[in-house]
Order: sequence, then C-alpha cells, then structure tokens
Amino acid sequence: MEGIRKEYKNVWSSYTEEDMSQVFEYADRYKAFISDNKTERECVRSMVKKAEEAGYRNIEALIKDGAKVGSGAKVYANYKDKTLILFCIGEAPLDAGINLLGAHLDSPRLDLKPNPLYEDTELALFKTHYYGGVKKYQWVALPLAIHGVVAKKDGEVINITIGEDENDPVVGISDLLIHLAKEQMEKKLGEAIAGEDLNICLGSIPLKGEEKDKVKGNILKWLNDKYGIVEEDLVSSELEIVPAGKARDYGLDRSMIIGYGQDDRVCSYASFEAQLEVTHPIKTTATVLVDKEEIGSVGASGMQSKFFENTVAEVLNLVGQYSSLKLRRTLANSKMLSSDVTAGYDPNHPTVLEKYNAAYFGKGVVFNKYTGSRGKSGSNEANAEYVAELRKIMADNEITWQTSELGRLDLGGGGTIAYILANYGMDVIDCGVAVHSMHAPWEITSKADIYEMRKAYIAFLINA
Repeated sequence: MEGIRKEYKNVWSSYTEEDMSQVFEYADRYKAFISDNKTERECVRSMVKKAEEAGYRNIEALIKDGAKVGSGAKVYANYKDKTLILFCIGEAPLDAGINLLGAHLDSPRLDLKPNPLYEDTELALFKTHYYGGVKKYQWVALPLAIHGVVAKKDGEVINITIGEDENDPVVGISDLLIHLAKEQMEKKLGEAIAGEDLNICLGSIPLKGEEKDKVKGNILKWLNDKYGIVEEDLVSSELEIVPAGKARDYGLDRSMIIGYGQDDRVCSYASFEAQLEVTHPIKTTATVLVDKEEIGSVGASGMQSKFFENTVAEVLNLVGQYSSLKLRRTLANSKMLSSDVTAGYDPNHPTVLEKYNAAYFGKGVVFNKYTGSRGKSGSNEANAEYVAELRKIMADNEITWQTSELGRLDLGGGGTIAYILANYGMDVIDCGVAVHSMHAPWEITSKADIYEMRKAYIAFLINA
C-alpha cells in the first residue's frame, strides 16, 4: 500500500533541468576546492578567506577589543590553521542549544619522517611515515605532490606546494617490475609493500664539488635556492605527500567525481557552504572542522581536545551569557550532524556490505544511526526520537536520503567524531555520502549525493 513501504529511490530521475544545473554547478565549486586544498592548513586558510568575505570576524580580535555581539553576528575561531569553528549567533539564548555540523579536514597521506632526506646509489629520497589507514600498495607508481609548511628558527613559516602546476616536477615511489616480482606477488596484499619501502624519489643529478652524498647535496641546494631552507629546517616542517593533479568528472555521463581527500572534505566543504548560507537563524548555528580524525581525533587540533568547548565558552562570553552552568546546558542541548562519509555499495566488491543496509550512489545523503565495529564497539548510536525529527526535516524540505551500516557485521567497521560530541549529552548522528575507493589516493562520490547532502545540512541548521 502507498505510504506504508519505504523505498530509497535514485534521485537523478526526479531532477528537473534547473536541478541538474544546480547539481553540476555545486560539483564544480567542490572540485575546485579539493583540487586547490589538499592539506588541513590549505583548507582552513581558504575557508577563512571566504568566511571573512561573508562577514565572519575572528574571535581573537573581538576578545582583544572587548567586544560584545548579538543575534546575527558571525564569528570564527582558527586554531593553528588546522581546526576551524564558525558560529552564526541566533535569536534564542545559546543555552537553548546549537545546531552543529562537524567534519574533519585531514585525509590519509604520507608524512615525512623527522630526518627524511638521504641518498642511496646516487638517488636522493625522502623517508615517509604513512598517516591514517592506507593500503600501502596503492601509493606506488603514481605521480605525487608535496604540500605543507617549513618553520624556520627565526619564526618564518614557508608554504610549499610542488607538483600541482603543469610545469612543476612531480615525485613518486617506484614499484617492482613484474618480471622480477615473483616473490612480491606471493606475499599477502598487506605485506607486498612495507611501510619502510614508501620512500619518495627526489632526484638523481650530483652536485659538483661535493665529496659525498652529491645528489642529496644537489636537492638541498635546490631547496635552499627556491625556499631558503636548510636540512635542519626539515625537522620543523609539516610536509605531506599527496596525489598530484586535480579532481575530475568521473563516468561518461559526468555523474561522479574522482579526487583526493574526499574523506572527509566532501562533507567539510558542504558543511562550510551550509554554514555560510544560513544568516539569521533562530538557534545559533555552528560548524566545526577538525584535524586528526584519521588517527583517533587526538592532539591539540583533534576533536578530543578542549578547543571546541573552550571556544563555545568564549562565544557565550561574547554574547554576555557565560556561566559554567550555561556552558554545560549549551553543549547538552545542542544537536549535531557528524558530517562524515560511509562505504558505498560497489558491485565489484559486493560481499563486504549487507545490501539491504548499504548506501548506494544516487540515492542521496546517508544517515548512519550508528557506526563502530562488529557489536557496535566504539559507536555513538542516535536516539530514535532524534532520527524521527531528522526524517521530518528531510521530508519537509524534499531532500532525498538513505540509511546504511558501515560494512557486514562480523567484518569490521569504523568510527567518526560523533561519539566525542555525544559525550556532552547532545543528540548526534553520522550524516554524509557514500564513497567508492575510500582511503585510496583517488576516491569517488556521486554528484547527486553531494548536492542532496548540502541541502540536508542547510535544512538541519535552520530547522533542528
């Protein structure tokens, strides 16, 4: 009977020409963002610039001036260019709760070891330490770029990007030729490439006049000539090795996007745009974009730090509403979408998901009522009443959505930042899009899904 069954329909078939135009326009903006911003620092700097253009003011400057703000004020807090929180102050008191979006800006990659540069058989190389959950074999035999910063002893911080301009050189990790790979091919997939083998080749020309490590010397000269840095400066660097190249349309019908770092910048960017879209809310809206999720949300810039809580306290003070009790009430009364991705059903790998509870390309934004591993270990699980409230918001705003679990029950799973915010007592649920090839150097998403996700985030900020 009509209305009794729930069918998760492919949203493409319902789009008008105007809808299609908006889907592809948004996809182009998103592709440009992830092409230009491949580290958390690059993301934060880019977002701060756009936020300031939209009227957001730095909370540190407001605090220094002793300013007070009211309804409609737009405030942001930037922590070391790695974590960003944006607030649009609503008409209701903050202790009525905040409508919060939360995503992460870090992605799996290769970092440099503290002493990375060495020479072997007249080749100069960087030693790396992989970051997050990677399949190591996926990082060999492809063009890689270097992004990040080098901090010098005098306090100067130098931004470095090598390998993105079409005239730039790229770097990479060589793989073993098939003719000599018999032993390698007999190993388990996870052992075929060892972590210590992920060494980045940088050059092969020796520096004239040097007595030893001549090729390393030439690379140091190149770095010094171009950036004014010396070998010791690499100890105080944050240089990330990432896939070189721009995000592209994927599929002959251009219905998908392939690009680096879509986990979780696909949700971060949608959250950011949604936050800027909402200008005069009833309840205060906020978006927190954090670092270190891929390694457990640890450290000063991760979600487990006190940065978010401290910033909410500062905002309460700015609006003249601070007390310790009001801070606790604000956090406990808030509602959150933990904006993170989930595994998409892939016909090439059908057995890892239970297809009746999997996310599919083209069926809209995805709600994961819980994540975790096996018996929901390490999971936040959203309350039934909160899920029902979100269903109503989606229906009222004609947003296409679906639900999923993160993998077959006994296989494994994963987590997000959801459980950390839930510790305050707020309602939290994971909400993002399906991804193919998650954590690979190049990940794939559906344009329809990311468009529906953006709509869902805006509707949540306004109506929750």
